[in-house]
Amino acid sequence: MEKIIKGNCLEELKKFDSEIVDLIYLDPPFFTQKKYSLTTRDNSINYEFDDVWHSLNDYLLMMEKCLIECKRILKKTGNIFLHCDKSASHHLRVLLDKIFGSDNFRSEIIWSYKRWSNSKKGLLNSHQIIYFYSKTDNFKFNIIYTDYSPTTNVDQIWQLREKNTYGKSVYKKDKNGNIILAQEKKGVPLSDVWEIPFLNPKAKERVGYPTQKPVLLLQQIISISSDEGDLVLDAFCGSGTTCVASKSLSRRFIGIDISEDAIELTKKRLNEMIITNSELLEKGKTSYIEKSEDELFLLKSINAIPVQRNNGIDGFLKRQFNDKPIPVRIQKKDETLEDAIEAINNSEQAKKSALKIVIQTNNYRQLFPLEDNKILIIKSSELLIHEELNNINMIPYNK
Repeated sequence: MEKIIKGNCLEELKKFDSEIVDLIYLDPPFFTQKKYSLTTRDNSINYEFDDVWHSLNDYLLMMEKCLIECKRILKKTGNIFLHCDKSASHHLRVLLDKIFGSDNFRSEIIWSYKRWSNSKKGLLNSHQIIYFYSKTDNFKFNIIYTDYSPTTNVDQIWQLREKNTYGKSVYKKDKNGNIILAQEKKGVPLSDVWEIPFLNPKAKERVGYPTQKPVLLLQQIISISSDEGDLVLDAFCGSGTTCVASKSLSRRFIGIDISEDAIELTKKRLNEMIITNSELLEKGKTSYIEKSEDELFLLKSINAIPVQRNNGIDGFLKRQFNDKPIPVRIQKKDETLEDAIEAINNSEQAKKSALKIVIQTNNYRQLFPLEDNKILIIKSSELLIHEELNNINMIPYNK
C-alpha cells in the first residue's frame, strides 16, 4: 500500500479500518503562532502554511482528536512517534499519557543539531523532541548498535563481571579461576539523544519546504520500530520525508496532508528519491579538524576562532577592527613570511578587512623586514625563545 492523500487528517483517519498500521509518525503544527514561508532555490514555488491558532485549547483539541484516531488504527504491536518543540511539548506529553497511557511511554528522543542563528536573549535553540509511545507492552522494537566511545576500554568490556559477596563488581571466573569472556560485542545500543545534522542549505535533498526534516532522521525512527513490509503512516506528511524514508527502507506508507502543494511535492520526491548522506555522520566530527594542536594553541592564545578547510586563513579574532573581521594566518613550516602574507591577502579579498594578522613562526628565507600597514605580524612564543637563545650564543663568553 502506497497512498498519498489530500485532505484533513481528522476526517481521513476516520475512514481507516482499526488496527492496520504498524508505525505512525506525526510532525504536526508546533503551536508556534507563526506563519511559515519558504521558496525553492529557483524561486519557482513558494511553500506556505500557518501555525496560528485561536487558543491553546483549540490546538490541543485538534491534537487529541488526531491521537485518538491514531490509537484506533494502530496495531497492538505498533508504535507512535510525535515530533514537537518547546512551544507545546509539555502539553502534548500529558495528552499522550492520557490517550496511550503513561505505562506505554517508551522514550523522549532528543534530536540535537547545530544551526546558525542571530542569538536572541537566552539560550540558542538546538534540539527538538520526539515522544515515543507504543499501543501495548508487546511493541515492535529493533536494537541499533553504535560505536563505543573513544574513552571506552574495549579490552575490559570483553571480560564478564559479576557482584561478589560484598556487592562489589568483579571479573566473573570459571571453576578453574579463568576470567570468562563475553561471546559477542555489537557495540553500544542507540541512546535517546540523536545527533543528526539539520539539512545543509546546499543539500540536494532540500526542497524549499518550511520545517523539512532530514530523511536520515526518519530512517532511524522507521528502522528501530518497524520491519520491511510494515505500513507506516504520516498524518501531516508535508514535504513527504516520511514517505521517502519508508520507500527507501522497503516499507509501505500512507501520507496525508491538506495542502495541494505538499501533496504534489511528496509525489515528486517519491519519483526522484533524492537522499543526502551526511559526511559528518559518516566521517565523524574529528575529520573536519585540520589544524594541529600547535596551531589551535596559537589561535587560542590570541582569542581567535579556528577556521577549518581554508587554504589562506586559519582563524578570525573574536573582536573586529573598524567594523571588519580580523583574519589570522599562521606561517607554515616551509613558508616565507611573504608567502604567508600573500596567502591571507588572496583569501580575504571579499571581506576587505582593515587589519590582518600573521603569526610568524620562523625566519625561513627572510632577508628584509616587511612593511604593510594592514598586516600585523606577531612572532610566536617559540620563535621569540629561539631568537633569544641565538642572541645568547652571540655574546662572548669570558672565563
